[in-house]
Amino acid sequence: MDQQKIGALLKELRRQRAVTQEQLAEMLNVSRRTVSRWETGSNMPDLDILIEIADYYKIDIRELLDGERRSGQMEEEMKETVWKMLDYSNEKKLKYMRRLHGCYIAALISFLIYLVTLFLKPGTPNGFFDFAQGLTLGISFGMIVVGVLMTGKHGQKLRALKMRLLKKQGLMQ
Repeated sequence: MDQQKIGALLKELRRQRAVTQEQLAEMLNVSRRTVSRWETGSNMPDLDILIEIADYYKIDIRELLDGERRSGQMEEEMKETVWKMLDYSNEKKLKYMRRLHGCYIAALISFLIYLVTLFLKPGTPNGFFDFAQGLTLGISFGMIVVGVLMTGKHGQKLRALKMRLLKKQGLMQ
């Protein structure tokens, strides 16, 4: 998949329709800068937006992905398949986000327990309260660090590495 070629095709199709980048961006609910990045080949549209673009320009999605025109509008079967793939992808993202939210909630609860132990600490040295404070503070800090790492730009690379390692060990197909 050649992003430069795809970008050139997107630019050509937009010009054939005599539409500005601003107008196209407004129609697709994205910024003009995003459309510009697609046309220069520095970024690619998401799958759901690719489908909208293909419908708007009356072009097959395969042609868009190849970066060159061939025939008429996308077949309905192909469109349905792509929508199913998109739904599947969105379901996976939703599950992932729920897990991350669970981590953040666990971090918040752990930090609240830390605060409670901080204020309930007896005047005399008590190993249990010191242990509980250290544990809850460590859990909350660890959960926040994991959440930040997984939502950052390197999170996807970490997930891909994890999947490769699991496949290599035969734990996933």
